[in-house]
Amino acid sequence: MSFFITGTDTAVGKTYVTRLILEALRSAGLDAVGYKPVACGDRDDATILAEASGGIAIEAVNPVYLKTPVAPYVAGMLENREVDPAVLIDGFRQLSSTHGKVIVEGAGGWEVPITADYRISDLAADLKLPVVVVAGNRLGVINHILLTIQAIQARGLTCAGIILNQLEDEMDTAMITNKGVIENLAGVPLLDHLIYGQDFLEADAFLKI
Repeated sequence: MSFFITGTDTAVGKTYVTRLILEALRSAGLDAVGYKPVACGDRDDATILAEASGGIAIEAVNPVYLKTPVAPYVAGMLENREVDPAVLIDGFRQLSSTHGKVIVEGAGGWEVPITADYRISDLAADLKLPVVVVAGNRLGVINHILLTIQAIQARGLTCAGIILNQLEDEMDTAMITNKGVIENLAGVPLLDHLIYGQDFLEADAFLKI
């Protein structure tokens, strides 16, 4: 089954994690591809996903590109261009019709606005996909994870798990203890805890989603 990658915030490693998931699934023999519905600022993330998907066309991976590095709604206002959610949904359906598994990467966090009345959370709900939360391991992440899980479940969606991403080499007390606390409190699986610089994932956890 396809699934949706969201983050507790921007710059927590969603693209990095999505690439690793794609590589793991494809190494396991699955026809998995990435999908970045909307990108702002540059297309670097979409390029990474296109390459990790076996070199499919970037236009298929990323149908909507806005040049301003802000939230899609703000970029649309600045560029006098409103994003049409139907285009984002149609892009997913096209990839789903030709590939076995589509890993959708959102933009920023769960409630980032795409238009004035349509958010990343609305897109995930329209796609009806289980959601994986990527979180940067740092002070405050427990609160951010719990709030994000609650928001996902409030939309009637399944939170399939969490990936805790170590963003720095040195670990403080919060980073050391976060993993165990999250496992105790989150109520959903901790799919992986990526150490700093780790460049691989085991496919097993993601084959079950």
